[in-house]
Formats: sequence, C-alpha cells, structure tokens
Amino acid sequence: MKKIFKKTTILSIFLGLIFSVFSCNNIEKETETESHSHSHDDNGDGHGHSHYEAQDTIPAHKLIYPSKVPDRIIANVPEDAATMISVNWRTDQQIKNAILEVAIATDGPEFKLGKINRVNAETEAFENKHSKHNEPLVKANYHSATVTGLQPKTTYVYRVGSNELEGDILWSEWFQYTTASDKTGEEFSFIYFGDAQNQVKSMWSRVIRNSYRKFPSVDFMLHAGDLINDHDSNLQWGEWFYAGSFIHATVPSIMTPGNHEYKDTTLTPLWRPQFNLPKNGPKGIGEISETTYAVDYQDLKVISIDCINFDRKEEHREAQVQWLDSILKNNTKKWTALTMHFPLYTPAQKREDNTVLIEHLKPLIDKYKVDLVLQGHDHTYARGQISNKKSGVTSMSDAGTIYAVSVSGPKMYESTDKKWIERRGEFTQLFQIITIKDNKLSYEAYTPIGTLYDAFDLTKTGNKKVLKNRIPDTPTRLKKDFED
Repeated sequence: MKKIFKKTTILSIFLGLIFSVFSCNNIEKETETESHSHSHDDNGDGHGHSHYEAQDTIPAHKLIYPSKVPDRIIANVPEDAATMISVNWRTDQQIKNAILEVAIATDGPEFKLGKINRVNAETEAFENKHSKHNEPLVKANYHSATVTGLQPKTTYVYRVGSNELEGDILWSEWFQYTTASDKTGEEFSFIYFGDAQNQVKSMWSRVIRNSYRKFPSVDFMLHAGDLINDHDSNLQWGEWFYAGSFIHATVPSIMTPGNHEYKDTTLTPLWRPQFNLPKNGPKGIGEISETTYAVDYQDLKVISIDCINFDRKEEHREAQVQWLDSILKNNTKKWTALTMHFPLYTPAQKREDNTVLIEHLKPLIDKYKVDLVLQGHDHTYARGQISNKKSGVTSMSDAGTIYAVSVSGPKMYESTDKKWIERRGEFTQLFQIITIKDNKLSYEAYTPIGTLYDAFDLTKTGNKKVLKNRIPDTPTRLKKDFED
C-alpha cells in the first residue's frame, strides 16, 4: 500500500507541475496578447509599460486626458434659474451621442421607476495643445445640454452620459440640484471667489471645498476671473475642475473672464466649450458672447462685464456700455450686482485705478444705484463704499455702492490703505458668502479655516440703503506680519 501511495503521489505531483507550467505559459501568452493589443506611438518602447503607454509620459494624464466616462461636469446658472438647468461635460471623441437625464429627486431610488426626462446634448469636437509648458495635444468632445420646463424651488437629480454600453458604465453619478424660487422675498445665497489662478489643485481646492462644507445649502457660486493662470492649459483647467469636483456639478456657477483667460485679446478656446453661460449680451458681437451677460436669480440681477475686452477694444466698450445702460434701465430686481475682473479702484500697491472703467461704468453704477461690484485681479482684499456723490464717502444711513476686491488662491500682493476701504487684508485666502432675503443683504468674508474676516449688512427701504458694518475686532492681516 505504501509503495502504491508513493507512486500515486509522485505521479500526481509530476502531472501537477506539467499542468502548472502549461497554464502559466498560456496565461503569459494571454496577458501578452492583452497588454500589446493596443497600438504603439513614438513615446513607447514596448516594455514595462501599462495599458496607458501614451499617457504614462505625462505625469498628470488623469487631469488632462478624457475618456468615454464623463468628466469636467459643471452646472451653470441659466437665464431662468427657476425652470432650467444647464450642464456641460467632456468625454473622449468616441462618444458622439451624449445624453442628460433628469428626474425629481426622491427619498430612495424610486425616481428611476418614474418619469425621467432625457435630453440629447449638443456635441462639439475640440482639440488643443498648450505649448508654453509642453503639454500634449488633447482631443475631446464637449457636450452641452439645457433642460427647460422644470418646477421652481424643487430638488432634482440628474446625470450625464451615453447608452453606447449597457448599464451605468458610461454614465456619471446622479447629482442633486435645486432650482431657484419664483417668488420674491425668499432667502438665497451665493459664494463669491476672487482669483484662484495658481496652484489650483494644491492650494485653491481647500477654499472651494471648505466654502461648501461651511455653507452646503448655497444656491450658486460666482468666480470673478482668473480661474487659472495660462488660458489654454488643459492641465490647469483639469486642476480647476478637480479642485471643485462634484461641487461644480451640484452648485451652479457663473464666471466672468480675467486677463489670464485671455492671450492678448483672444479668449481661451476652452471657455465656451466647457461652460454653458447665457447668450443675452450685446447683440452681434460673438467675441463677448458668454462673457458679457445677465442672470436673474430670485430678487437679484447679476451682470458680468467682460472688462478685458472693455479695456482693450473700443468697439466692444461702446457696445457693453449701451447694453449695460439698457439692462439697468429696465431692471425690475430689488438687488443688483456687477462682476468684472479688473477693479475700478485698486487697493494693490504699484497699481493704479482703472480710468477707462471709472469713466465709462461709474456713471451708470451711480445713476442706477448698483448695490455691489464684485472684482478680482489685485490678489489682496479690500471692501468699502465709493460715494454716489462727489463729496466723498457717504454716510452709513445713505450707503452708496459697495466695491469688493478679493482673492481665493495663494498668489498675494501687498495693498495700500485708501480712504474708501473699510476693511482690507493681505496674505489671506478668502471666500465671501452673500445672503439676500427681501430687503436685507448680508455679506461675510471667511478664510479657508472658517474665520470671519469681514462682514456687513445692507438694508434697503425705497431708494435708501442703510449700511451696518460687522467687522470683527481682529487685527488687519498684513504680509509684513508673517515675515521674519
């Protein structure tokens, strides 16, 4: 029995070894076939690489290259925020038929059993190569869809994707999105960011993420230009979308271009493909379409001025002035805010007030008693009144227009204390939450760790506004205080 057992055991081991070798050879052959079934380009040597051979030479290829699965998903504030939703996203160029699905949100997954509205997206094939930092050629399809006929003040779920494969493989997650109210006097809020611009993934991400963490019910976000540093850099735009992540898809945004979204007088080619902004600006001037526009959100009208074109092209300046005059003249909203990248009045050292903007815009701002002017560009913080009268700063019982300059990214300049400034700060990343309810507007500026740095309330009765400052009893932050 022992001899038979030994012979059987030796035979089993021998056969097992033969089977293992045979199987491993087949696995290696299959693996080799899978690994090398893709085409090679000039960057690869054919050895020791992953399936993403072309991308492996680019350290941040996940931020740069698209795939069949949607990325860079963003909701923008539409012309009618109570009944519409506008969304843009990106895929690779293999996805030619993209869809947006939307349904009323439910407590569980039962919304998938009810009515789901499907809208076919408009698709634009796009490619660009940022040469300054030797970025690769990127080819993508950008998709844009707008859903109309929604119910005001209602929470919806939506997703974007394609039915080219079964299941949810080529779809985004479901996002929640709440439409604006169509009634006057109801409370809403928005967050205003100055320049993000530099080290966006590394340093700006905590600002937008902690703004959302502190105010998760915020209704929209406003970006006052210089979202990135190099106008056509796919890596930098990838960092901007990465930093905001699902927030961009959940909280709708509006943005005005800064000088870093331009190269000389040419707007980044990525602006219109990746955003879905209103096209209600001056007629007949395509160059400022979706950069000069107006948005109504409940009791507020927000107006974006393309101040780069305004500053550099006389014909665009005249068109924007005429358009703005008409918009303000026919404005029925209780509150009005202008946003533009260049400040009219600079707080920054070594910079001067913008005489072109002051000459052409301030008369309209004063005439129509605009409430807020929200700006960026100067990489410092300043907030104060600029009088609607020639005699200087107005009294608190008859407030003039409030001008704010802010910065949310890490690039910092030093400032100058000027008479119009009521609170300033240097070397401080900030975001501002602005809340409006009926006759009261409240403004608060916070640091990324949640420290209140500036605040005021405006109360409006007829044509008169009362300003109440709520500036914290803390020192003004100046760069010299952080230097050895």
